[in-house]
Amino acid sequence: MTRNFRRGDAGQAFPIYITVVAGLLFLALAYLAVGQAATNRNGAQTAADAAALAAAQEVRDQLAGEWEDNILDPASWERIFDGLGAGLNDACWRAAQLASQNDAHVDDCGPDGVLAYRVEVTTDDPVGESLVPGTENKHARASAVAVIEPNCEPRLPGEHGKDDVPPKLACEGQEWDLDPEDLSDLPEPQDLFDVHLADG
Repeated sequence: MTRNFRRGDAGQAFPIYITVVAGLLFLALAYLAVGQAATNRNGAQTAADAAALAAAQEVRDQLAGEWEDNILDPASWERIFDGLGAGLNDACWRAAQLASQNDAHVDDCGPDGVLAYRVEVTTDDPVGESLVPGTENKHARASAVAVIEPNCEPRLPGEHGKDDVPPKLACEGQEWDLDPEDLSDLPEPQDLFDVHLADG
């Protein structure tokens, strides 16, 4: 009698065991699906961040180039450091390059105010098959804004009653003496402008 009782217990426990294992397997697959989606979203955000930074850096380089072209015209410096460059070219081609390098493509790109660029991207690869129906054709999307921040404060001749003093540029604690007779030592674009992702 005892043996039959134990065999009956084992028979009753087996379906419970199968149910528990199936449940655990389902949870594991669900976590895998969530992980796939999270990885895809992270990839999209990485691509958006890189694309926005690339576009902003391209604008920074154009502003720095315009400043160099107008270095003997200090009256134009303030306009340039305010981001009001004359004839700045579209920088979205750089955003497209960086998005492509991160397996994504640009959906929308453009200035976000005067000294910022916004980029929206979609991943090239879908999330893939998972327990969630329809994910095989779903693509992750993300957006980012990069800000161009002037590092320098022009100190122009005549501001302090000294018309004969050549213009100077104070950039993050470093002061550049700009001698019109010797312009071999000029700040780099990254000295003139900082580029970073917008907070939030």
